[in-house]
Amino acid sequence: MHPFFSTLNIDKAGAKPVYAQITEGLTIAIKDGILQPLTRLPSSRQLAQLLGVHRKTVIRAYDDLQAQGWLESKTGSGTFVAQYLPVVKPKKFKAEFKLTADPLQVAGFDFDQTAHLEREFIKAGTTYHLDDGFPDPRLAPLHDLSRAYRTQLLMGNAYNRLGYEDPQGSEWLREELAVHLSVTRGMNVTRDNILITRGTVMGLYLANTGLLSKGDRVVVGAPGWTNANANFLQAGVNLLQIPVDEYGINTDELEQLCKKQTVRMVYVTSHHHYPTTVSLRAERRLHLLQLSVKYGFIIFEDDYDYDFHYLNKPLSPLASADEAGMVLYCGSFTKAISPAFRVGYLVGSANVVSSLAKLRRIIDRQGDTMLDNAMAELLQNGIIQRHLRKSVRIYRQRRDVFCNLLQSELNNYLSFHLPEGGMAVWTTFAPFIDLAKLASDARKKDLYFSSGYIHQSPLNQANATRLGFASSNAKELEQCIDILKQLLDR
Repeated sequence: MHPFFSTLNIDKAGAKPVYAQITEGLTIAIKDGILQPLTRLPSSRQLAQLLGVHRKTVIRAYDDLQAQGWLESKTGSGTFVAQYLPVVKPKKFKAEFKLTADPLQVAGFDFDQTAHLEREFIKAGTTYHLDDGFPDPRLAPLHDLSRAYRTQLLMGNAYNRLGYEDPQGSEWLREELAVHLSVTRGMNVTRDNILITRGTVMGLYLANTGLLSKGDRVVVGAPGWTNANANFLQAGVNLLQIPVDEYGINTDELEQLCKKQTVRMVYVTSHHHYPTTVSLRAERRLHLLQLSVKYGFIIFEDDYDYDFHYLNKPLSPLASADEAGMVLYCGSFTKAISPAFRVGYLVGSANVVSSLAKLRRIIDRQGDTMLDNAMAELLQNGIIQRHLRKSVRIYRQRRDVFCNLLQSELNNYLSFHLPEGGMAVWTTFAPFIDLAKLASDARKKDLYFSSGYIHQSPLNQANATRLGFASSNAKELEQCIDILKQLLDR
């Protein structure tokens, strides 16, 4: 008998079945060259006696290994390591042999780890939060959504309902969205102009992959959205930043840049700029559209929270005034419902949408058809529209409560402008305040907010951050301010 078998350890009390332990041990020994091709294995009776297990257990392990091609049985001769396996230089099977690295932790091949992807994922586990500007899921029409989702699961022809869907997205949802965008945003589009995505990030990734080439120049505002910037860098483009002031992205500087260099795309959050919440002023909107036609660049309009505007009526998107087909418009239901529900949409000329849908097909194939159709039903029945009207009223009240508290309790430490819309306040702290330390100390007091570090760039060194108010009610906002006040006053 080969000496290896006396070293085969079995844990009868372990969670893994004994036959699986035998199978795994023999497989590793064959891979490592300890058991070479045509090595004879002990009979099932012999190995069972050696290991102190039932013979049927060994038989099952042998049968599994034969089915996988590791072993072969020769009638009248016994069981052998398969003849045609490649010969491997034997490795020691003594107890002191150890691998140099854990393959579950470290791969055996090299790969690049790019710096722009090295961003910490933070999920606030605190009771209180002044987040990045998230909605309050307690307000979401979850019962209506649940009922609509159940209907999609159970009603109708199962083969059609639960099969593959058009990569461009649910036809029903695209039709309802076309109506919704026309009524609320003045966008004259049809279902052929809409690609359903899993959110703005996916829409941006598809546009970058399908429309940009390595080395293209893309212009973004500073401060801006780190996730968008990372997306562009991943596409291998040259990222150019221009400043954002109280009227939005500076289109005069953009024009000067376009005179010197060829720009392929401009990314803009025109309604409530991220992170500062300012709206792009009317003359700059017109200027930006004119520049896109003159210099031939794509405008990617990220309208992440259009519906939440508190000063009169929301401003119309750039896409609604686009007469040359230069704008790609992207939105989602993340702010309307919750980030957990990944339903977004990319709107543009039909030929572009069709092309990006083909790209989406090889990445994600399709979205969640059940969820997409459930959302279509809520739009058709007016439930989303009613929810948005209710949410706008509540979030406006929370904005006012929060800003009054900032003004009355923390006026000596910070400054801000009352946001016209959105779910967060861009807040600038006094130079003597260490925001990183303040954020860390607040976490210890059960309050989360961002230190603002992710918003900084060479063009923006402001000691500022976004303080989200929408996801907290009035009492919770008061508690948040109390914690900040205690930390700042000490």
